[in-house]
Amino acid sequence: MATQQSPEEKLHLITRNLQEVLGEDKLKEVLQQRELKVYWGTATTGKPHVAYFVPMSKIADFLKAGCEVTILFADLHAFLDNMKAPWDLLELRVKYYEEIIKAMLESIGVPLEKLKFVKGTDYQLSREYTLDVYRLSSMVTEHDAKKAGAEVVKQVEHALLSGLLYPGLQALDEEYLKVDAQFGGVDQRKIFTFAEKYLPSMGYAKRIHLMNPMVPGLTGAKMSSSEEDSKVDLLDSKEDLKKKLKKVFCEPGNIENNGVLSFVKFVLFPLRGGFSIKRDAKFGGDKVYSAFEDVEKDFAAELIHPGDLKVSVEAALNELLEPIRKKFQTAELRKLTAAAYPSTKTKGAGKGARAGGGPGGDEEELTPSKLDIRVGKVVSVEKHPDADSLYLEKIDVGEAEPRTVVSGLVAYISQEDLQDRMVLVLCNLKPQKMRGIESQAMLLCASIEGEPRRVEPLDPPEGSSPGERVFVEGYEAGKPDDRLNPKKKIWEKIQVDLKISEECVAQWKDNLLMSKLGQITCKTLKGGNIS
Repeated sequence: MATQQSPEEKLHLITRNLQEVLGEDKLKEVLQQRELKVYWGTATTGKPHVAYFVPMSKIADFLKAGCEVTILFADLHAFLDNMKAPWDLLELRVKYYEEIIKAMLESIGVPLEKLKFVKGTDYQLSREYTLDVYRLSSMVTEHDAKKAGAEVVKQVEHALLSGLLYPGLQALDEEYLKVDAQFGGVDQRKIFTFAEKYLPSMGYAKRIHLMNPMVPGLTGAKMSSSEEDSKVDLLDSKEDLKKKLKKVFCEPGNIENNGVLSFVKFVLFPLRGGFSIKRDAKFGGDKVYSAFEDVEKDFAAELIHPGDLKVSVEAALNELLEPIRKKFQTAELRKLTAAAYPSTKTKGAGKGARAGGGPGGDEEELTPSKLDIRVGKVVSVEKHPDADSLYLEKIDVGEAEPRTVVSGLVAYISQEDLQDRMVLVLCNLKPQKMRGIESQAMLLCASIEGEPRRVEPLDPPEGSSPGERVFVEGYEAGKPDDRLNPKKKIWEKIQVDLKISEECVAQWKDNLLMSKLGQITCKTLKGGNIS
């Protein structure tokens, strides 16, 4: 049977690790009488990143303190904030946020049944709420609305009216969600004081405001969903995490603006209550810390090497992220991710781009749907007559005649093993002569560099037939180019992001390569490249 907590013990759980509390006296008063009702809202814009573990750990504290907790998926706010979420993507992004936030909470052991999840548009489009928006707008000056949103709403030279409405809607949410307190980052402070000023003018109670510190990103600045280098995405692979941490500035002994130390302080310690430095025995072996101040002190004294700090943070983050990665490996959630965050066209600003964005000013959109990748069957294979290092293959790709393909697989696979094998073939490259014979397509393989180099053909799903199309999940609807323009290097630019996962599954930017029968795989080359 759980021990009954005193109001003081609940207060400690609710306020620990917070940067600021507005209305602490009222908070103490409520806890003397009943459980606190609190909400945390998140605008469904860019993909959540690892800094979201900071509010998640506080939500765990609130639940331990017996609070009634509501999580608001603020879809309308996402649209109002300079249209960070297009209207046609609002519903998809809410679904993505709900799935990813729940996966985060599960990864840190928070029971979901104790939480209430609400979507903003479920009540923000009601007659009563809309009338209150008009009432509030008749009281608020442009100066106050702009000032309130300065740290949260995207600032542009000519502000949109939607961005000025944003703080008022967030203030009204406190009343319509019937809570005692709102929880958020300290960057929300101006919106919180705005709410404290204007809600009483409408006859509504002033609420308590609980503020977390802002977590510095890997670069030492605020972590942002829109700044790729400053954040670790919740679905980043182990390889991407390692790559991002390697790039981070982490000077020996420097504790100022140290993004890696900030991760330890604001993410790992609150969630785990401790931190372990992993290092070789000849450098003292592993060391467990129970207080962040000791980690900071040892790093300042150069008793912790930056490389050991990065490796230890990487290990801890991978433990948090692995359950989330696994959940999002399902076809349903991969499809949701691709739909909620579709690939966008990038503007050309480099050599050859025209000022003003006129014709010629845009780079061609590079999507994997441009590639004509098909299942093929090797119907014959022999040595190239003029090159012992090359195979000359005839591959059935579902056309009237097999295509001739010249490949360098002699060193990696025997003729017998290649004969009658089902493979993947890129069919819309410009044909080129190789030692006097025209190669009409490319056989796609996984490879790992080294001594020796290892190469394996990619495998389509069992039961595949020649000519079946292979696509990247989320890009099924695109039409392949008739022929890739070699001057634009389309294949080369797309190929950079083709990889083999740790489960030996072929991917492009973490999206699966698939045919209608399932995933494309290889036998053994985990983490390999595709070419």
